[in-house]
Amino acid sequence: MTEQQIRERIREFTRLPAPAVLRIHTDTTQFMDIRAGDCILVEDRIFYVRGEEFEGRFGLDGEPKFWVKRVVDLADGSRKIVKLAFFESFHMRLGEERIRCFRSPHKESRILEKTAGDVRFMQGRTFYDTAGNPVRVLERISGKPFYDIVLHLDMDHETYYYEVFPAIFSNLMKAFYAVRDLHREGEIHGDIRNDHLLVESGTGRYRWIDFDYTFDWPGQPYGVDLFGLGNILLFAAGMGFHTLHDLQRPDSPHRHVVPDLRDEDFSLFFPHRLMNLKKIFPHIRESLNKVLMHFATGAEVFYESAQEMVEDLEICFRSFLWEVPHGA
Repeated sequence: MTEQQIRERIREFTRLPAPAVLRIHTDTTQFMDIRAGDCILVEDRIFYVRGEEFEGRFGLDGEPKFWVKRVVDLADGSRKIVKLAFFESFHMRLGEERIRCFRSPHKESRILEKTAGDVRFMQGRTFYDTAGNPVRVLERISGKPFYDIVLHLDMDHETYYYEVFPAIFSNLMKAFYAVRDLHREGEIHGDIRNDHLLVESGTGRYRWIDFDYTFDWPGQPYGVDLFGLGNILLFAAGMGFHTLHDLQRPDSPHRHVVPDLRDEDFSLFFPHRLMNLKKIFPHIRESLNKVLMHFATGAEVFYESAQEMVEDLEICFRSFLWEVPHGA
């Protein structure tokens, strides 16, 4: 495609003129230099950059992700997301464990290939630039992060638990089956969070996104993923998180239970979050609370696989006399 053809495509698909100076990047190593109005050329595919994506996690809303670009595919005008190679690492603590976490663009590319056609996961393919960097081109998912669905509900917990939570729980089970199936492929998600599970508009389908993190935890290859699932389950079952600080507030309806709380009632991963929800919501089923307590500081036994966790969650379904949903 000539520069003139590129300019014509930009005008056709964006209804705006191309920049006076058209910069075309074939090496994406310096992704901070790639800005709105530039083009990315990889393997004869050209993408016109419109801007960056932004963080959606708690406390970081609005932070630009400079390695994640919003683009227009100049082949057909479709809107896509391009993720460029970004490497970072850090250590996290889980109880007494110190776990190294790091980004692996190649791992995400591998998962995209393995989950192609599986609508429980984001879809896309990988191209390589002239420097050999993996450029992941992703289909956009129209929808909201899972936490938005729960946080904006205006009702008491007991009403939520009996009238709304069953449908949410059913959809979460399908998402948890997806992670179990990923583990069976020898892969991990690596960054399971409430904002990495999208609820798709129109279909209501729960879909996992962002697979580029991985971690080193000797002896527990799936451990961080499992604690991520436990965190999402806690959020769903509790209609949000409940911290010791929240419970101690003068206007908290649960303030009276604070003297009865113990360290072992709280999360091993997030020590300020209450895992033993039955202490503030006695209507929660014991079978569900037992699953949550596998992730508490006082747990004597932890899950070693997603299969173990979903088997216990299936028991929760039966205790509600619900049909266990299938994984698809």
